[in-house]
Amino acid sequence: MGHCVTFHSVLTMSTLRPILLVPLLCLSLANLAGIAAAQEVRTERAALRVVTMAQGLDHPWGLAFLPDGRLLVTERAGRMRIIERDGKVGTPLANVPAVVAQGQGGLLDVLLDRQFATNRTLYVSYSEPGEGGAGTSVARARLGVGGLENLRVIFRQSPKVRGGLHFGSRIVQARDGNLFVTLGERYQRDRAQELGNHLGKLVRIRPDGQVPPDNPFVGRAGALPEIWSYGHRNVQGAALHPGTGDLWTVEHGAQGGDEINRPQAGRNHGWPVITYGRDYSGASIGEGTAKAGMEQPLHYWDPSIAPSGLAFYDSDVIPGWKGSLLIGSLKFRLLSRLEIDGNRIVREERLLQGLNERLRDVRVGPDGLVYLLTDSSDGKVLRLEVAR
Repeated sequence: MGHCVTFHSVLTMSTLRPILLVPLLCLSLANLAGIAAAQEVRTERAALRVVTMAQGLDHPWGLAFLPDGRLLVTERAGRMRIIERDGKVGTPLANVPAVVAQGQGGLLDVLLDRQFATNRTLYVSYSEPGEGGAGTSVARARLGVGGLENLRVIFRQSPKVRGGLHFGSRIVQARDGNLFVTLGERYQRDRAQELGNHLGKLVRIRPDGQVPPDNPFVGRAGALPEIWSYGHRNVQGAALHPGTGDLWTVEHGAQGGDEINRPQAGRNHGWPVITYGRDYSGASIGEGTAKAGMEQPLHYWDPSIAPSGLAFYDSDVIPGWKGSLLIGSLKFRLLSRLEIDGNRIVREERLLQGLNERLRDVRVGPDGLVYLLTDSSDGKVLRLEVAR
């Protein structure tokens, strides 16, 4: 096992800065060089092996586990496929909605309804074409034999914007059945602070697309009632905390501004007024890192890791991982395992860097194993297993 690097806190009473972690790098030689050949990695808590379950996918983006053990995967170009338990990749499903496959846009997340075993209902998010450009939309459908049935759009981001950046697009179903949908600000920075549009927002809707009456901005003049929280840049990872049921998200910031947040009703997360990041030119953004009435992140990365999927690990299958937060990185091509204490991030272990794969999604399967999607034209489904 390699040497471990401790972290230093920068929490101060004057600025209420969150903890900034220098990564806890517990990497063996397998992490650095041998992993590509041996497909094994010794982590701080367990010895794992990386199994390629399926490959040949075109920039896979979202992953869901069907009750019979098969996988449902989206490809950004606009296809959805079923992967058999033996790894065989099926032909594209029919009746998938049309998408704008440009830049970060395309067919994005997929989520099975909590009652999928009986109603066969799923939700899919995607960049939908329309007047003015494209925007993140959510459709509801039934999974039939060979394709989607009864497809109906239940949410459309307004306004649509030209370009291919910042669609957000994770879908999470809360314990009460309502849906959270993350929406990027489409690179329209200042509009993330306006409540009259969906840019840079997190919205909460019912499974049929209606607005829950207890949403924070219902009845407020000039505010869209779907909005749950605002001031976001580009949230591409979201999951429910297994203990509390609270929504946690991971958000692309500018340089040095990637964030983990716990969005709550009506809260303003600050973008672009406050951020720990800087513009790509090196210029400062906004007014600083803190302001009254704006939320602080639970954690931020500097340098940025370009975070992707997020999942809580709530199983005993991988020793020592229960309670961890798992986040993929596009930029550094790694899996970040974060240890949490309440709402505090206390340690980080960086894994799988030797794979040299951009990780797009992270999911924990019903079997307690970790499944990863790699973001490339020959994308893979990887599975982390305990090495025997």
